[in-house]
Amino acid sequence: MIRKEDVFRIGRIGKPHGVKGEMNFMFDDDVFDRDDADYLIIETEGILVPFFIDEYRFRNDTTALVLLDGIDSQERARELTGCDVYYPRTNGEDDDLSSWAKIEGFAITNANDGKAVGTITAVDDTTVNTLFVVEKPEGGELLIPAAEELIRNVDFEARTIEMSLPEGLLTIQD
Repeated sequence: MIRKEDVFRIGRIGKPHGVKGEMNFMFDDDVFDRDDADYLIIETEGILVPFFIDEYRFRNDTTALVLLDGIDSQERARELTGCDVYYPRTNGEDDDLSSWAKIEGFAITNANDGKAVGTITAVDDTTVNTLFVVEKPEGGELLIPAAEELIRNVDFEARTIEMSLPEGLLTIQD
C-alpha cells in the first residue's frame, strides 16, 4: 500500500483528449520526465494507485498528454479527471532540492535557537522570491523565504530543514 508520506504531489489529471484514453496532465513538477518514470501515482477515491505510463508528450511547459496502461477509452479517462497525481519520494534526485514539492510536510527548525518553527504546507514560487508556507505549531501561517543562504541543513530521511532565520522574521507576521 502506498502511503501519502512516501509521495509528493506533482499535478492533476485534466479532461480526456480524444477517444482512446489519452488525458491532459497539468503538472507543477516535471520530475516524471527528468527521472524517465515508468509510472505515476494517482489518488482515486482516496486510494493512491500506480498507473504505468504507456506514452506522453508535452503540450507546453505545464501540460502533457498522457496515456496510461489500462486506460483505453474516453470513459475510463473521464473517471480520473480531477484526480491528483503523485510521484514517489524515493525516485529521482533524492537528496537535493530540485523539486520544491518534495519538501512539503518537512518540519523547519531555527538553527539560531533550535526551536521548531512549523511544517511546510506549500511552496509559493509565483513571485520573484520563492516562499515556504509554514503552519506554526500553535496555529496560523508564516511565509519564510526559501533562500539558499538561510538553509543550513536538509535531512531527507528525518524530513527536516534547519534554517538560520533572521532575527524578527518569526514575529513580523504576528
